Amino acid sequence: MLNLKILVGSTRPGRSADLVLPWVLARARSHGAFDVEVIDLRDWPLPPFQEHAGSIGDINDPTYSDPIVRRWNQKMREADALLVVTPEYLHSIPGTLKNALDSVFVSFALRNKPLAVVGYSIGIAAGVRAVEHLMDVAIESEMVPLRDTVLIARVATAFDDQHAPIDPMSEVAMTVMLDDLAWWGDLLAKARADGELPPATFRVRAAMAELGHS
Repeated sequence: MLNLKILVGSTRPGRSADLVLPWVLARARSHGAFDVEVIDLRDWPLPPFQEHAGSIGDINDPTYSDPIVRRWNQKMREADALLVVTPEYLHSIPGTLKNALDSVFVSFALRNKPLAVVGYSIGIAAGVRAVEHLMDVAIESEMVPLRDTVLIARVATAFDDQHAPIDPMSEVAMTVMLDDLAWWGDLLAKARADGELPPATFRVRAAMAELGHS
């Protein structure tokens, strides 16, 4: 089974993520393709991103500026796929979520792995702008972001007492997204096992060095 990490991107008190997560977790577990672990950023008080050449140590086994950053990179390396549950704050993702992804640094722990997203908001936009920004972050991280996402508008009234979504489109979107996540997760796990190209940034530097440019 694929190791799926469900990353909860909001840490604020009273967050609406707690309305969304029970359904997401139940659907991911019942899909059958995944060994699921919830990663709640409330449990990972990562320092503001501060890594640099001096804090890394051995690039093949980085120490980082804080032990929790090292553990965070190791935790992300375990994943075969990542599913992020995120609200929209000021047309983007929460700062804590961006910081957590920034902190996957030098280890390339999320490289060549698929990303799925469940976005939500208290209004009609359903977190779509946060999801779009997260896709850019994923591409720069050399992840494979999925086209099909789950978007939940008016999250405060989006679920019934059994934690099921009221809008049937949410169930349809979740099925499509999880099927895609399983397909890509399996494909990319096999590809990683067969051997990966070095990260693009390393290949660019090597090519420039051969041309006599530092």
